[in-house]
Formats: sequence, C-alpha cells, structure tokens
Amino acid sequence: MTRQNPPLTEPQYFILAALMDGPLHGYGIIKAAEQATDGRLRIAVGTLYGALERMERAGLVAAGHEEIVDGRARRYYRLTEDGTEALGREALRMQQAAAVVIGHSRDAGAAPA
Repeated sequence: MTRQNPPLTEPQYFILAALMDGPLHGYGIIKAAEQATDGRLRIAVGTLYGALERMERAGLVAAGHEEIVDGRARRYYRLTEDGTEALGREALRMQQAAAVVIGHSRDAGAAPA
C-alpha cells in the first residue's frame, strides 16, 4: 500500500466493518466487533474513541447524531465513502495475503511430479 493508504490495524478494520450495516454508537461498535471475531477482539473504550477520532480526521468515519441516554451523550458514527473504499482495499489485501499461504499449503501437500 502507498503512504496515502496504509493498511488498517485490526481494531480499525473491525470498527469500519461494524459500521457497514449503518450508524452505531461506541458500545454498539465494541459489541459488533467482538461478535464478528467470536470474542477474540475486545476493543477497549479508550482504544475505540482514539481510533474513531483518527479515522474521523482521515475521513473514514463521520460522527452523526447524538442522543442523551441516562444523562450521557451517545454519539453515532457512520462509514463514509472513503471508509467503505478503505475497508474494501483492506479486505482484498488480506484475501491476497491469505491466498499465498493457502496456495503454499496445498502445494506442500501435493506429491512431486
């Protein structure tokens, strides 16, 4: 990838993936990422909001509406067009990387000709 399009970190990837179906608030993003990885990835609150802030500055996500729940502001985030493109690029990059290993594993099991 170029400097302009660095690979996403794993938390960034799953944060963006969580937003594919529509806007979510922070806790919803954390739960969606955890569910998508069968509990393997648990994003801490500080990690989440730091990542969201950086991704918002990069134009990958946008803060949407806010609502007050139990006296606290709940901000919803949505995926932008640039975020959708970045997520697609990263998925393709990972698919290509996995194909190298999967292809090598298949070749290693084959009998020599």
